Amino acid sequence: MKIFGKSAGAIVLIACSSLLADTSTVKADVPEIELLIKNHLFYPSTLEVPADQKIRIRLINKDPTPEEFESLELNREKIVAGNSETIIFIGPLAPGTYTFFGEFFPKTAQGVIVAN
Repeated sequence: MKIFGKSAGAIVLIACSSLLADTSTVKADVPEIELLIKNHLFYPSTLEVPADQKIRIRLINKDPTPEEFESLELNREKIVAGNSETIIFIGPLAPGTYTFFGEFFPKTAQGVIVAN
């Protein structure tokens, strides 16, 4: 099928390319912060993030056991397998302090996000 001298497949390809370009631009605009789990502790235990902006947290588990990032205030739960990583998106957050903890090791794996 031809539409304005181009095949329908070419038009779909152009449209998909435009969408992919837009998606990569959005990803580049979202700041990324690394949060490590090691010896059942979060490093750093305090994350300072800009208020009113979406944030991408790269959660890297250096322990051989799984852990679950959990925050009741942020309404987030995410399990990360041992020796692996995952991504968690938060925000935009109002200025303030938000606690998080490791569900499997809550006595040691604790942290706070401070949005300024």
